[in-house]
Amino acid sequence: MRAVVLQSNYLPWRGYFDLINSADVFVYYDEVQYTKNDWRNRNRICSKNGVHWLTIPIGRDAVKKKVSEVQLPDAAWQQTHFRTLSYSYRQARHFQQVEPLLTDFYKARTWDRLSELNRHCIESITRLLGISTTFRDSKDYLLEGDRIQKLIGLLQQVGATEYLTGPSARAYLAGHEDAFGRAGIGLVFKSYDGYREYPQLHSPFEPSVSIVDLLANVPLSECTRYLSSTQSTT
Repeated sequence: MRAVVLQSNYLPWRGYFDLINSADVFVYYDEVQYTKNDWRNRNRICSKNGVHWLTIPIGRDAVKKKVSEVQLPDAAWQQTHFRTLSYSYRQARHFQQVEPLLTDFYKARTWDRLSELNRHCIESITRLLGISTTFRDSKDYLLEGDRIQKLIGLLQQVGATEYLTGPSARAYLAGHEDAFGRAGIGLVFKSYDGYREYPQLHSPFEPSVSIVDLLANVPLSECTRYLSSTQSTT
């Protein structure tokens, strides 16, 4: 059984959904410290003026908290993000696919915590894409030891026989490969090379933007084709 363990991100890029699509179980790992200027509360979109950062304002004390504990300010930012996304993508060929999501994310409710928002967005998009991966939460499991021991223990508790992660994880997992082997868990690193280009509203093509861009520009029936890298995992 293949598992992915990651922090929840804000409107993640397609590589994040490639990981979800490649796993049997996806575990949110939000019981770790929030990091500033990271993907938890921001992502990039395409606009007529080029790539634009879409950032949720977060209080300065957030860096002292776990991701799961980070609170959101008043809902004014939600209206701003709704307008920005609608304005940026309303001319996209398949904007009607993403418009109900935007209404749900930003107008149908208000959000108290960053993690709750991110998870709702991620799982709503996953269902729209027809991906059947199971989602779980690390807070429901016993997390003990150092960061490697916590990760291995979590994987064992969810019944994983393989741990799938992104290429940047090679650095912090270096030297710990044997620990995974002793636990009966294979390490698999996803390659993000070789994603297909798809039609965007503006040129040149921007590969590393929110999944919203793909959903607005590609028919839903074809979206998963663009989630798979032409490079295999290793």
